[in-house]
Parts: sequence; C-alpha cells; structure tokens
Amino acid sequence: MSLLGLMWANLFRKRTRTTLTLLSVVVAFLLFCLLQAIAVAFDGGVEVEGTNRLIVGAKYSQIENLPMNQKQPIMAVEGVEAITHTNWFGGNYQDPKNFFAKYPVDPLSFFDMYSELDLQPQDALQTFAQQRTSAVADITLMERFGWQVGDVIPIEGTIYAKENGDRLWEFELVGSFSEDGKGSDFPLFLFHNEYFNEAVAEFGKDQVGQWTVRISDPQQADEVAQRIDALFENSADPTRTATEDEANRQFARQLGDMGFITTIIMSAVFFTIILLTGNTMSQALRERIPELAVLKTLGFTDTTVLLLVLGEALLLCLLGGVLGAGAALLLGPGMSVALETVFGGFAVTPPIVLSAILLSIIVGLVIGLLPALSAQRLTIVDALRKL
Repeated sequence: MSLLGLMWANLFRKRTRTTLTLLSVVVAFLLFCLLQAIAVAFDGGVEVEGTNRLIVGAKYSQIENLPMNQKQPIMAVEGVEAITHTNWFGGNYQDPKNFFAKYPVDPLSFFDMYSELDLQPQDALQTFAQQRTSAVADITLMERFGWQVGDVIPIEGTIYAKENGDRLWEFELVGSFSEDGKGSDFPLFLFHNEYFNEAVAEFGKDQVGQWTVRISDPQQADEVAQRIDALFENSADPTRTATEDEANRQFARQLGDMGFITTIIMSAVFFTIILLTGNTMSQALRERIPELAVLKTLGFTDTTVLLLVLGEALLLCLLGGVLGAGAALLLGPGMSVALETVFGGFAVTPPIVLSAILLSIIVGLVIGLLPALSAQRLTIVDALRKL
C-alpha cells in the first residue's frame, strides 16, 4: 500500500467522526468563497467609463429627495441625451411582508430610458401615459400575486399620504413588463407620476428620489458626472452622480464595511474549525500510538511517520477546501442573479477558489504539525507500554 493509501485508510478508520469533521471544513470553505465574492463585489470598484446611464442622487443621503426643477439644467449639460426620474414610494400591499419596490415615474421617459424592458400588451405604454391612475408591474409580481390586466391594486402609503390625509392609493393595472421574457429579482411596480404629484400631500410635491441620465458617449461618463454635480455644488440640493453599478454599490455599502465584516466572520469560523479539526487529529493520534510503534518497529522512519500524520491532516483539509470551493462554484451563478441588484458583479472567481485551496493547505499544515511532531518524537518502548 502506498503512503497516500495508508493516509486515506487511517483518516477514515472512524468514518462518522471524520465525515462530520469534513462537513464542517466544507461549510467553512463554502462560506469563505461566498463571503470573499461579496467582499470583492463591494470593494472592487466600478469603472465609470463604458456605461451610458448615470444616477443622480442627493449628495449626503439617499433618503433625501431632489427638486423637480433640476430637470432642465441637467438636460442642458453637454453630453446628456435623455433624463427620467424615480421616487421611492414605500407602501404596503395587503401585508407589510409583501415587499416590492414602488415608484412614481413618467411613463414615456422611463421606458425610453430602459428600452430593454418589454411592456405588454402593445398599447400598454400609450394607455399608461394617458391614464393617470394606471400602473404597470414586473411579470414576477403578476405571477406572485395572480394579478391580471384590469385589476385595481390598493397600496397603503407608509411615507406619502394624499392631501386629504387618506393613505389608500389605488391603481389600475394596464400592463406588465419583462426583460427577455424574464422577471426581475428586484421587481418594480410603476405608477403615473402626474397623478402622484397632483394627489400627494404638500411635502411630497414636485420632488424626485433620483434622476437617471442617458449620455451620448459612455467614454465621457466621468466628465458628464462632474458637470452635473458642479451645477448644484453650492445649491441647497447638491448632488452626487455615479454609474448605475456604482450607485447600487453605494446603497449596499450603507450596510457597513463588508471587507471588515467578512474578515471577522471568517476569523471566527476558521478559529472554530482549527480547534475542532485539531482536536480530532490529536484524538486520532492518541488512539494510534501503539500502531505507530509497530510501524516504527517494521522499519518506518521517524520522518515517514511525521509525514504520515501530517499528510492525514493536510488531506482532510484539502479535501474539505476543494469540496467547499466546488460547492461555491455551483451556487455562484444562482446567487449572482439573485444578488445582482445589490452586489453588482458578484461572482466566485478562479482567484477566490485558488485562495481557498491554498488556505486549506495552510490550515492542514497548522493543524497537523503538532500531532506529527509528537508522532515523530515517539519512542518504540514508550509507545508499546500503552498496549
């Protein structure tokens, strides 16, 4: 039997214990890969060049609104092609647990800006633009709640009430939209801004949450962003302009320093794994002391015994690292779609997988070194006394 075969046989002599330990290591490296992917998505940064849509929001807080009268000055900026706006409405449909985003929008400019969205039926956009109490919804919402075109959707306002104090808003569905026939993981419910602006209480009139700007030359995105922000730098409503990806990341960064958070989590996980796996290897060594003495009696050198014990720990951690990284690769694409609106370029990349495998080797060496040295120093006489 080869040395590797002997390592494998010794490692799984206590199958239940080894399997449970291995599962713990797999979960640890699965978490490592996923959290590293999140940290990279947060901290990797986004190139401003190469995008033709910019988001213009309030400079100091994303919950602040901007005045509607900023529209014309922004449109006059060199390089700006088109503009539309959204505003976070809040509100509950039937139950607060039924969360989805609700925006008052200008129908024509919104669907011109987001031309990738397919609004059906064919006359839905015209109806949406002309009928002030109308609304359209992502097909994900249509399927989730069983909505049909023509249904009246009641929304209980949580942020905005009407001028008369009534918080019940009702909208008639006139269409649904999708991208390439698929619903979004962050589905939208859109209704007519003119109706909203006319009916809302005074504090919500003539305001937008953010502007979305289309520019003519993606390579000039940085310059256009600076020109827009310069317009309002000394006004009561200064702005901060960024690409769509960067705006999404700025929103997500409000959760905190993800690099630091993931480091703390992984430190705790690996500290626990090192203690658990180290204890398992030490227990296995104590059980096999007489067997190691027999191996030395048969001619195995101290160095060979050291490599045998160290190799078992290394094999266990390496196997766990490979399986954990493999599981992360399998889960990565699905999570990337689900987290795209929050993390932008979330992906379990080859460098992350490679770092997980290298870390598993380091952990295996750390865990196995002490038991291996103990086995190396073990004398045949002292070991046989334990028979």
